[in-house]
Amino acid sequence: MRGKDKLVKKYKFLPHGDSRGMLVAIEENKDIPFDIKRIYYIYNTKENIARGFHAHRCLKQILICVHGSCKIVLDDGFNRETVVLNDPGEGLYIENDIWREMYDFSSDAVLLVLASELYSEADYIRNYDDFKKMILEKYHE
Repeated sequence: MRGKDKLVKKYKFLPHGDSRGMLVAIEENKDIPFDIKRIYYIYNTKENIARGFHAHRCLKQILICVHGSCKIVLDDGFNRETVVLNDPGEGLYIENDIWREMYDFSSDAVLLVLASELYSEADYIRNYDDFKKMILEKYHE
């Protein structure tokens, strides 16, 4: 049965800095566990707006709040946890088959997403009841 693995998996990235400022470099399959096929970022999210509300069948992601802060709800169909992202040197790893909701964005938040696959609408599960049904069928012992 699902739920035995840790739901929240964070990666700490090695910061490099001096009097000029800080730099974080991220290399695929070295600092994160997949090839990067797509990069996007979310910003200018209006107050009291939530995003996400979906899961992916195959895609894996690393979420990094490179500026400001936001909260992420992770749900594997059995467990639900909320994570605060507010450190640009830290990434949240989200595997496939995990429902995610992003909310409580600070006015200056920039959420960077590194994705393991190119965009494919067929990979999305956008209805929570469909997600729960799929999880129960897939992981039921």
